[in-house]
Amino acid sequence: MKIVFMGTPDFAEKSLEAVYNAGHEIVGIVTNPDRPKGRGMKLEASPVKKYAESKNLKIYQPEKIRKNEEFIEEIRKLQPDVICVVAYGKILPKEILEIPKLGCINVHGSLLPKYRGAAPIQWAVLNGDKATGVTTMYMDVGMDTGDMILKKETQIGDDETTGELWARLSKIGAALLVETLQKIEEGTAPRIPQGEEFSIAPMLDKEIAKINWDNKTAIEIKNLVRGLNPIMGTYSFLNDRKIKFWKVDVVSDNSFENEKNGTVIKADSKDGLYIKAKDGLIKVIEIQGENAKKMSIQDFLRGNKIEVGNVMK
Repeated sequence: MKIVFMGTPDFAEKSLEAVYNAGHEIVGIVTNPDRPKGRGMKLEASPVKKYAESKNLKIYQPEKIRKNEEFIEEIRKLQPDVICVVAYGKILPKEILEIPKLGCINVHGSLLPKYRGAAPIQWAVLNGDKATGVTTMYMDVGMDTGDMILKKETQIGDDETTGELWARLSKIGAALLVETLQKIEEGTAPRIPQGEEFSIAPMLDKEIAKINWDNKTAIEIKNLVRGLNPIMGTYSFLNDRKIKFWKVDVVSDNSFENEKNGTVIKADSKDGLYIKAKDGLIKVIEIQGENAKKMSIQDFLRGNKIEVGNVMK
């Protein structure tokens, strides 16, 4: 089939690669404009653009697509059978949704109707879910409200980070997209309405990253740490210095009930760093000091003194 592919990050690149290898005719790639990145703030192409360039595919990078009549007309001229949208980052207007004769389809990183919205993978980890998956669906003018086509479920590991789950779901989504396109081509793709029961996965606010030692349980803190890894990391302040936590575990030990939440219970390079939570202890595994690189807690404590009894804030 003739495909227009819309996507931006590495999650979408996996789907683009799968569609290309499946032998479909990709008549156009739509991705976000190059963005400044890194210390030098040099413009960098998206992973989707880089892959498209390696295959000499036609690339479009509009800053805006709504009311962009010139761009919409360009897509219309391509006469795609299907438009595939994977983590593109923009909501498609009705004018684009109506272009392909077999519809616009989306690969979404959750088991819809759960976690509609911008950050379904992150919220599944943040909420401590045991399972998630990928859904392909026909797109409509709503946000992830269209009829579902196929689903694939997977378990979430107890220690799995958002980054690790993201990588796994990108491969699952790529395979599911190829299967979906095959069914659309054969005329056997189902259309399953989502119904009225749904949940939302909004974009993450930076304020979520600060650990609230007073109100969060140990498992909630662990889920926060792995849910924000590698996006932004969680943090606390110790003696007015910011410390980021990248990997932690939970220790069921309630023998420190009288200590204030956030109190350092143990801190040495041999045994590690333990912090009092609302219930139990947090065992720190990977950490990052202010203006420093992330490292194991043993390496960190060999060069940084943390006093027992200090309180994380």
